[in-house]
Amino acid sequence: MHYQAEIPYGAYWSTPFARWQGSFANLHSIEFAAHVARQELARRRIDPQTFDYGVLGLSVPQKHSFYGLPWLAGLVGAKQAGGPTLMQACATGVRTLLAATQEIEVGMAQVALVVNCDRVSNGPHLYYPNPRGPGGTGVAEDWVMDNFGFDPLGRHSMLQTAENVAKKHGFTTAEQHEVVLLREQQYRAALADDSAFLKRYMTLPFEVPAPGYKKAAGTLAGDEGVSQSTPEGLGKLKPVMDGGSVTYGAQTHPADGNAALVVCTRERARELATNPKIAVRLHGFGLARAALAYMPESTLPAAERALAQAGRSIAQIDAVKTHNPFAVNDLFFARQTGVALDAMNHYGCSLVWGHPQAPMGTRAIIELIEELALRGGGFGLFTGCAAGDTAMAVVLEVGDA
Repeated sequence: MHYQAEIPYGAYWSTPFARWQGSFANLHSIEFAAHVARQELARRRIDPQTFDYGVLGLSVPQKHSFYGLPWLAGLVGAKQAGGPTLMQACATGVRTLLAATQEIEVGMAQVALVVNCDRVSNGPHLYYPNPRGPGGTGVAEDWVMDNFGFDPLGRHSMLQTAENVAKKHGFTTAEQHEVVLLREQQYRAALADDSAFLKRYMTLPFEVPAPGYKKAAGTLAGDEGVSQSTPEGLGKLKPVMDGGSVTYGAQTHPADGNAALVVCTRERARELATNPKIAVRLHGFGLARAALAYMPESTLPAAERALAQAGRSIAQIDAVKTHNPFAVNDLFFARQTGVALDAMNHYGCSLVWGHPQAPMGTRAIIELIEELALRGGGFGLFTGCAAGDTAMAVVLEVGDA
């Protein structure tokens, strides 16, 4: 399939990702995303008045997030644009891209701004009143911490889903650690030549604003809090769960940040691209759900559905990106598809640069586009799992306009 909507080449960006409780911990995620979007649109000479639609994705509520996309669009300067606020945990990046694509496909919009943001740091503490409770007391929830550790359907943690898949397929701790070392090595290629790859879509050094957005609080040279593992260091780690195989070193870390991209008609894409000779076409989307408590397995059927819609096989894909909250994810995907582990996730992935949930998939898609551009074009696949044992995937093409 060939969707009418395209991503204008270069009309996308991401902040560095900062490990939670780090440099972005006190920044309101929506206000921060709007602050960055204003600057990045100006750098690309894209007038906010251009947008007639928008999609906001997030998974951790912030104060006033009830107003969602219309609020963000107003802060950006696109007060004429409306649209939804979507939440699908770590699949939100693909979900928001699909929402914008569908809007353009049916002729309801011409140019859409897709923004995904999350602040896992300092997550909200919610109180649900219950007048009929003992003494009229209600129920409290720590949005981030409680949901990391408890799926209400199976009453299990996300970590348990990785352990279930590791046990089912026989993935050892040593194999998981080998994936970690490989992924960190691939990420170092993005840091080569003064972070040349990251600078293709990320403004570096990145000026961290103070909460009022009137002045700078500091700068980041790149992603903050990325681990630098060694075989010896990983070898000393014990599994987090008794009798398990997944260590802290074989999983990602929570993070904060935002990422965005523009989706528009083919004609407008030529106008808004930083290089109008390059086209980024969308060919297929996939959604899938694995068995209860087997979340890492969901990436495969989602990818298969995206590939089927695109009319391509995995052998016809030139670059693959995955969301890998656990090293187990990539071990499973590689074994099932035959894609070599070192042929996936060039230049980095969420296992290394962190897990701010909603923007994670958007950044991976952006990096997939840039990897294909460096190759001279081709087809790419991104697939990533999400809470509730679901996953979403997208197949895109970078080629001549």
